[in-house]
Amino acid sequence: MNELPQKARLDKWLWQARFFKTRSLSAGVVTGGHVRVNSRKVSKPAQAVGLGDVLTFPQGRRVRVVRILALATRRGPATEAQTLYDDLLPDLPDDRAPPAPRYDGGGRPSKRDRRKLNLRRSDTLE
Repeated sequence: MNELPQKARLDKWLWQARFFKTRSLSAGVVTGGHVRVNSRKVSKPAQAVGLGDVLTFPQGRRVRVVRILALATRRGPATEAQTLYDDLLPDLPDDRAPPAPRYDGGGRPSKRDRRKLNLRRSDTLE
């Protein structure tokens, strides 16, 4: 009676593998037509996926390509979720967004600092 399932819903598997915070977010990505299963576009969240299927989908600014290694019975901790898939595109160091530019003074400028900046700018324009 305690058999592991052979197939699972695509949106549920993406949620259980912790690629998306909620199941409705994962269903929205699938419904939007942004997920491919074995190189075929899928638009139904109830699409059945099984062991060995390759999924391609966007996650943030990255495109993830993963192979399903196992099906889960619950949404467990991150260490358990990482055993469900094999990442076919490893993390690249250039994937991260560049840090936001900061004010030279070490943070957001105050009203006084902005006035000084504006005064300096007006002198250089003339």
